[in-house]
Amino acid sequence: MISPRVRIGVLGLALLTALSAPATATAAGPVAPGSAAPPTVEELRLDKAVPQEILRRSGFDTVAPAFARALDRARSYAQARRVVEREGSALWRKAVDRAQGRGPAGGDLSRDDDRPLYWARLGMARELRGWEPRFGLDEARRAKLLDTLERTSRGQTSVLPRRKGLKRVLVTGFDPFTLDRDIRISNPSGAVALALDGTVIETSSGPARVETVVFPVRWRDFTDGTVERALRPHLPETDLFATVSQGRVGRIDVERTNGAWRGGFGDNENTGRPEMVPVSDPASQPQWTSTTLPYAAIVAAETGRFPVYDNTGVTEIPAGGTVPVVRPDGPTPGSTARAGGGGDYLSNEIAYRATLLRDRLGLHDSLPGGHVHTPVLEFGAGNTTEVTDPQFVRNRLDIIAQVRSIVAVAVSAPDRARD
Repeated sequence: MISPRVRIGVLGLALLTALSAPATATAAGPVAPGSAAPPTVEELRLDKAVPQEILRRSGFDTVAPAFARALDRARSYAQARRVVEREGSALWRKAVDRAQGRGPAGGDLSRDDDRPLYWARLGMARELRGWEPRFGLDEARRAKLLDTLERTSRGQTSVLPRRKGLKRVLVTGFDPFTLDRDIRISNPSGAVALALDGTVIETSSGPARVETVVFPVRWRDFTDGTVERALRPHLPETDLFATVSQGRVGRIDVERTNGAWRGGFGDNENTGRPEMVPVSDPASQPQWTSTTLPYAAIVAAETGRFPVYDNTGVTEIPAGGTVPVVRPDGPTPGSTARAGGGGDYLSNEIAYRATLLRDRLGLHDSLPGGHVHTPVLEFGAGNTTEVTDPQFVRNRLDIIAQVRSIVAVAVSAPDRARD
């Protein structure tokens, strides 16, 4: 999820054009009180052939219809809320179980695939958005139900507290994105989250349990504070956190510095505008935040087939200047952020928000945390139409395994390795 400015020459002109096209606000607008809402831009993609194939070949095609039937049995708002909580949580568990080999595969799509969760969630959201119960449902209450569905189906309400004798690691992933460029896209960071949630990693400093959550690729959710709401209760009881997203072709990057600027490239709702990252208490908002992950130890370790880099570059407007300048060795004093090491898209923003939250909670010197960019997940040579292929699956499995190894190295590293 790196800005096209960072990936130019790497992902090619097609991706650059797709992401840098002028963004327009095309999400559903206000609706009359008590009426159903129209589908969002994301939900409208559901009817295309690829999403339907992914759902069918994973057994997730039954999720939205079953949810709709459960909603129709609700006779009050309280009952509807319980249905949404139960079914949203069940979807997250179903996706995690499938990824980790528990229960039926549901089809021939590989278990490591993150896309069934994404498309099934959208199917549920569309059903809920268009639902017209007999008891009436105003816009505010429908919005609360949709928010509950989002949080429960992303693992944000199922993060377990620290257990005695176990370190706790928090890892975040993202939905697929740039779907108008290629609707087949899978996001390896989402696959990482499903594969690692609830697992225990044996490290040189003892066992560590991994808890994971997944975030949307939507500017509005970040503006509304979804990152802070999901992470704030857990960071004080966490031994290490890593926000993860898809980055550059053929490499993994530990991003050293994060910037307080969003470039505004189109999200999954085709919206966006350039602006400062909007946070609470903007008067104390820094232009830059830094990783406290043990980047030196991570880079030095043998974690997998993709090379791992300590990425120190940023784009800044120098103090007293007006023109953005690329700085390969990090920001200069008094500069204004225009891109962190991870660009100016939502991957940079989640890294900025999570590390700013860490600092505002007074955890900078005690909590290792920062952002890891995975390689771009590529299909096999010549595959321009099929939803999967052996090389695609191998690449995703290798990325998952390498991120798991990176987490193990990071949680085992002594404090001095962060400097």
